[in-house]
Amino acid sequence: MQADPAPPPSRRMGRTQEFLKQIVYGGNDGIVTTFAVVAGFAGARAEGVAQIGAVAVLVFGMANLFADAISMGLGEFLSGRAQRDLYGARMRRRMEGIGRDPAEARTRLSRHLRARGLSPTDADSTAAILARTPSMTAEMLLRYEDGLGHPDDDSPAINGLVTFIAFVTFGIVPLMPYFLLPADSGTFGLSMAATLFALIALGLLRWNATGLGLGRSVGETVLVGGICAMVAFAVGAAVGG
Repeated sequence: MQADPAPPPSRRMGRTQEFLKQIVYGGNDGIVTTFAVVAGFAGARAEGVAQIGAVAVLVFGMANLFADAISMGLGEFLSGRAQRDLYGARMRRRMEGIGRDPAEARTRLSRHLRARGLSPTDADSTAAILARTPSMTAEMLLRYEDGLGHPDDDSPAINGLVTFIAFVTFGIVPLMPYFLLPADSGTFGLSMAATLFALIALGLLRWNATGLGLGRSVGETVLVGGICAMVAFAVGAAVGG
């Protein structure tokens, strides 16, 4: 019996594309957060990293990792809820305005459609058709004038959970060498390599989901994370060096 063919890349990456913002945001912040702890200890080298010990790095790193992951996840959840509340309030006001003056709302919608390439005749005709459904007119005006998209497809709870998981999954990578080896300059070097690997993996995930240029997707991710990591090391060196 022949096996079912593998799903196309677009279907395989569908869920990744849907949550790409949360994955990249949470993953990058997780990598930088935990590497900041490691780099801070390594930079504060007055007594040397070895004297601090891998256990101390892990305790501070894991505590920071999960505390920030929970904070990020809950922050994503609360921001999603706030976005829903804002959309609902603006939608009610738009519907009231359309009810008071439907002709003015239709004129504004036609103007936006013309600005997006429709001819005046087509824009007026399309606006007139959409005006038969006031909620659709209000939704389009909210998008064009307020930059608010319909939030029904978003789940704040799921977005928060994805952010938390991405934060922990990528954020634990810089700590992995300290689970296996004593804290010394060699372990810190492995942590830097692991951090670079995690940033590249996150960039590749972004590239695979978006189809943008490989160099841009990976380069931007590594550049942003690398700058944050260097700042963390410099601060540790300045304080403890």
